[in-house]
Amino acid sequence: MSFDIEEVKASLIESVPQLEEMLDSLIQEASHYMNEASRETWLQNAQGIAYLGKGQQVVVSYLEAVPQVIARIDDEILDDILETVMKLSSVTSGEVVSLVLDSLPVVSERTGDIDLLRQYLALVYQIGSKTPRGMRPMLSNIDELMSKLTVSGLRRWAQWGAQAHARNFQAQIDYFGLASEDSKAVFQQQRKGSLFIDYHRPINFYLRAFWARDFFIRPAAADYDDFKPYFENMAMHLPDALNDLGEIKGGELYRAMAAHMASHLAYTKEAISMEQLNPQQMFFIELIEDARVEYNAIKNFPGLKGLWKKVIKASMEASELPEKSTAYRLEQLALKLMDVKHDLQDEQMMVVAERFHNEIEENLDNEKWSWDLGILLYNVLNKATSKWESLTEISQQRFGYRDDNRLVWASDEWAEMEGGGAPHQETVRKNVSLMEMINEIDSELVDVDHEEVWVLGSELYPYEDNGLSYNEMEGIEPVSDPFHYHEWDYRVQLNRPNWVTLYEHRAKKGDPQLYNRILDQNKGIAHRIKQIVDKLQAVGLQRIRRIEDGDELDLNACVEAITSIRMGHEPDPRITMKNVIRSREVSVVVLLDLSESTNEMVDGGDKTVLEVTQEAAILVSHAINGIGDKFAVHGFSSDGRHDLQYTRFKQFDEPFDQDVHSRLAGMKGGLSTRMGGAMRHAGSYLEKQSSKQKLLLVITDGEPADIDEKDGQYLKQDAKKAVEELQAKGVYSYCLTIDQYADKYVHNIFGQNRYAIVDNVLKLPEKLPQLFANLTT
Repeated sequence: MSFDIEEVKASLIESVPQLEEMLDSLIQEASHYMNEASRETWLQNAQGIAYLGKGQQVVVSYLEAVPQVIARIDDEILDDILETVMKLSSVTSGEVVSLVLDSLPVVSERTGDIDLLRQYLALVYQIGSKTPRGMRPMLSNIDELMSKLTVSGLRRWAQWGAQAHARNFQAQIDYFGLASEDSKAVFQQQRKGSLFIDYHRPINFYLRAFWARDFFIRPAAADYDDFKPYFENMAMHLPDALNDLGEIKGGELYRAMAAHMASHLAYTKEAISMEQLNPQQMFFIELIEDARVEYNAIKNFPGLKGLWKKVIKASMEASELPEKSTAYRLEQLALKLMDVKHDLQDEQMMVVAERFHNEIEENLDNEKWSWDLGILLYNVLNKATSKWESLTEISQQRFGYRDDNRLVWASDEWAEMEGGGAPHQETVRKNVSLMEMINEIDSELVDVDHEEVWVLGSELYPYEDNGLSYNEMEGIEPVSDPFHYHEWDYRVQLNRPNWVTLYEHRAKKGDPQLYNRILDQNKGIAHRIKQIVDKLQAVGLQRIRRIEDGDELDLNACVEAITSIRMGHEPDPRITMKNVIRSREVSVVVLLDLSESTNEMVDGGDKTVLEVTQEAAILVSHAINGIGDKFAVHGFSSDGRHDLQYTRFKQFDEPFDQDVHSRLAGMKGGLSTRMGGAMRHAGSYLEKQSSKQKLLLVITDGEPADIDEKDGQYLKQDAKKAVEELQAKGVYSYCLTIDQYADKYVHNIFGQNRYAIVDNVLKLPEKLPQLFANLTT
């Protein structure tokens, strides 16, 4: 249906007569900022708002405010504004809706970003739903609020007032009108020293003066402690507000951040492949790559060294690191790489520093050299370290201006970035036969920069066979591409998008005979498992006898009935039978907690928690396999939100054979328990199954926890949210825990009748198969 502007104008004027004198001028003004399609949508949306019956002023406010917003943001916001107007119309008056629309030009000017404006629209609807009496006074003070607060700060200020004065209407009016003492106190608490919007243009001019080119810069909501700048959608994302760092003002911090990120763009010609790298290796390569681009920048603009060192010094004064920690040693190395005169007393770190300064002039534009030097650093530390510190602890360098380095690694955006160089060429993986591998291959081991990698379906052994394959002797542990999952923050009642990074690791193999030994050691349990299997096994066609409404006569029952009649007794009327097809449509993921605590000895026993969990996993897998249900066995542990480690011991589509037995025998425990992300990942596999019944069975020995989260409730609330999300997708979650104190939290996470606590850990192998049977019948 074609758009008739005259018809739409007539319809609007009929609904809002006062538009007759101003509509043409409004359309003329909108043409400066909006293309034809956007103007059509704008007018059609106004027509729809007029039909809501919330008064003429709402339509006028919409037509006046939206072009001003589009001038500063993007026309993609049109649908969001319309949706907010429609939702607000159901909870508040037309006058308040008009005030919301009138506030949008101010908010868009102070944010300058479509995502932040969307957050503001979501906040407005939330306040309008919970504390509608606070809307009018808040919107009356929006100029002052947005001149001092970010959208995140405004949200925290508003949510505090809504919660504190939920039942006191006058207190709501005073709080949101900035008239009460507690409102002023929270307002001051949420203020930050420097807002991005005040420094946006100066930063652009600053970078243009250095590199004679424009950079896309956008604000990002920095409402959590470890926020780092990042690069996404061809734009640098800097925090929407910064507090002063000691004597360094926020504006100076913005310059240091922007200059570092611009250095990456200016001196990086191609991305580095992350294939075959573990998270620690990636971190060390990033550290060297940071040093390489900063060396280039300092060589061209020497004053940047003073700026960056000034920020580093202030960061060091603001917090402390143990001098013997790996993080401190790496921090000193980074300073040595930036400034050759820095006094570095660490002999191991000097090996890397000397090579860096000896070779940097020949490798100014060589990202591959950063890869080599990063792996050298990893190997130097690996030889001297018996047990690695966690990645979260290692990465605590006090460099308050560096970004999260996602730009270092290969991504699709490289093909589109102006000045970013050629797109990264992904490595081609080719499956080959043994003879092709032997006759054609140049190197048995893979280098990440090879354009083509040949993959052999089985292990390749050297000629002098000592029982170890090339992979086992020298290969790099394969790691999957990263999976990103959101995480629920109960404190602000919002999901943190792409907050958790999960990597799938190949399961290590152990002794496959462990499977048979466990069955032999648990013959009593194995016998009960056989009974469970016989009871639950899908037997296909089954004959049900002695029923009243069957399909055919049951001859035995007929004979007994005739006998009863001749003896003068009342016959049993159930003399028919029928054939039914008995089947089970069940898919289950057994998800094992493989954290460090599983290495502890069981009280009163000679086994570790991991060994007992291993026995239980093998026995329940034996039972499920006998029943014939589709199942998978996965495990997880975590080292902070950037490294959630996930292992698949058995997948849905593979047989329960000796390879699976050996993987189950090779499971190891370590690190922490970030449960929510692991459950979401396990749920993603269950969602792909066509079975009617989908079960996620979590086996754990403790509550969710991780080294980078000090709030004891945060990860529990996220796990609870994960259970709710999976339930909405048809996945039933159940927890079997051996934590004797789990009553305090497991009910809140999984819900009523969705968990079991095993008081005696040694009885876990006995209880698990029966529990599965109860859950799936």
